[in-house]
Amino acid sequence: MRTADQVRWDFVQGWLRKAEHDLGACDVLLAHEFQDYAPAAFHAQQAAEKFIKAFLVRHQVEFPKSHDLSLLRLLIAEENSSLAENLAAADDLTPYAVEFRYPGEMLVSKEEAQHAEEIARQVRNLVLAAIKDYLDKGRPA
Repeated sequence: MRTADQVRWDFVQGWLRKAEHDLGACDVLLAHEFQDYAPAAFHAQQAAEKFIKAFLVRHQVEFPKSHDLSLLRLLIAEENSSLAENLAAADDLTPYAVEFRYPGEMLVSKEEAQHAEEIARQVRNLVLAAIKDYLDKGRPA
């Protein structure tokens, strides 16, 4: 039977794995030519969201089912206000979670999607740095 600390560790690892998969999907999509790069931007948003949720799980901060990165950053601020502030650019990714997923007149350019990916990578680096000590300790015994 897993301890509460092991369960938390496993959830953090799960969020990080899923986030890395979304970044990988974004990279694959950006390597091809499309008229609309909304799927790449969507995966960038998803990666950022999942990295943020990994941080929240690590610190046992409850969060709603939401794609709103500004809302999730407010929750991070309760634990680490400077990290929340440094993640401000992630707010720009929120529309890619929903607004661009459905048919409409809005298209995402390759440059916009590349910028979204850059933001997702910044989120990755900031979150991983913030939980480095936790990750370095490894899974609790």
